[in-house]
Amino acid sequence: MLKRSLAIFACATALTAPALAQTYETEAGSVTLTPVVEGLETPWGLVFLDDGSMLVTQRSGSLVHVSAEGEISEPIVGTPEVDFRGQGGLLDIALDPDFASNRMIYLSFAEPGEDDTNSTAVARGVLNEDMTEISELEVIFSQQPKLPSTLHFGSRLTFDNDGYLFITTGERSDAEFRVQAQDLDSHLGKVIRIMPDGTVPDDNPFVDTEGALPEIWSYGHRNMQGAALHPDSGQLWVAEHGPRGGDELNKIVEGGNFGWPLLTEGTEYSGDPIDPPAELPAELVEAERTWSPSPAPSGLAFYTGDMFPDWQGDGFMGALAGTDLIRIDMDGETVVGDEFLFGDDFPHRIRDVVQGPDGALYLVTDGEVAQILRLSAE
Repeated sequence: MLKRSLAIFACATALTAPALAQTYETEAGSVTLTPVVEGLETPWGLVFLDDGSMLVTQRSGSLVHVSAEGEISEPIVGTPEVDFRGQGGLLDIALDPDFASNRMIYLSFAEPGEDDTNSTAVARGVLNEDMTEISELEVIFSQQPKLPSTLHFGSRLTFDNDGYLFITTGERSDAEFRVQAQDLDSHLGKVIRIMPDGTVPDDNPFVDTEGALPEIWSYGHRNMQGAALHPDSGQLWVAEHGPRGGDELNKIVEGGNFGWPLLTEGTEYSGDPIDPPAELPAELVEAERTWSPSPAPSGLAFYTGDMFPDWQGDGFMGALAGTDLIRIDMDGETVVGDEFLFGDDFPHRIRDVVQGPDGALYLVTDGEVAQILRLSAE
């Protein structure tokens, strides 16, 4: 994983200056990391369109269209009002499974409430052909309760192979609130499963449970900022922030309790232990992988392309505190190891990871002046 060479490459970016491409040695051989878009402001989520262009959310509240040549549009009109404080703002984006015919997009965001409160919400609307305006915007999910916090919104969006929409939520961080991750009458710290219009599927696990919110698919989560379907099983996996240590990769089980804040391998940020109660629930779902110290996981993707044949089926997870891209070595659905690809001197916090139509991996960096980086075997 040592840095081997440094070269100057002209690339298609929003800037006219040439971009620096860096070569890294990995267990699968040499890979090249090239900036292909520059000048984004606090980007959070990315989706590709059929023509190779991209839609990118920026936490300040704007959605932009980035051409295949790397040109960044003016903000698209019609995005929802967001609470852009702390970790909040405009967050993830997903395309409707029938986007080619209905032009529907889905946006997650920190939704303002009364008296300085907010919560994670999801809205959908129709994007026009010119990529300039969203119409018919409607909120289809609004996390309850709203709370006075600017932390832990979770907020990844993933459609499964049957067209259901999964939404990850955070438990809003504060010790007073986080206990609700165990409560089925609260959306805090949950994976949510809904229909594209926001209605609840009849086969959700808690539909017939008295007092439970029927949208809940799993619970006991802290702050999930990565989500992806496994390419073989179609099962949802999530990357989840632990406290101080104890970051997790979880395979989501219908109706499963993932333990937070009852059980964790991490500690409080103060260093104080988080001791489990004397009696734990009978069945807690164990993480597939944990990390201590915390790399602070973000976007998650499973690789299915041809550019990196040795990596097919592996997971890729961005790291914010760890400033790296982590390859999760998979044998089917079993995690057998991991590889931090770029090393300790890599300067970028990685916010999102997306496989492009060309088989390369595209990494969204975090910050007020951010980039999209292309990881290739070229």
